[in-house]
Amino acid sequence: MRGLAAAPAAPDIYIPYIVPSVDLVVVSVLGADRVGIVAGITSVLARHNANIVDIAQTVVRDIFSMVMVVDISKADVDIAGLRAELEEVGRKLGVMVAVHHIDVFRYMQRI
Repeated sequence: MRGLAAAPAAPDIYIPYIVPSVDLVVVSVLGADRVGIVAGITSVLARHNANIVDIAQTVVRDIFSMVMVVDISKADVDIAGLRAELEEVGRKLGVMVAVHHIDVFRYMQRI
């Protein structure tokens, strides 16, 4: 089960906690807009059988940004390998790429 669930507590207290999502990562891309950014990044994901489950992309004053939630449960690479390859492709494209497990963002909301 994913999402919020009730942690054991006193009957009159509801304390939500987040169930870990072991197979989702967030890929963010930022840099000067140019042809080929989306193709370069998504081709790496496709090659490793990583599935994009959500995506948002925009260009503001020639600055490109993209955030993807990616399912790596069936990928042939782990998060560290995917991060290294995407960062290298990002360097070649002239953009910054960050890859983080989705739980990093979920737990940030708890602080």
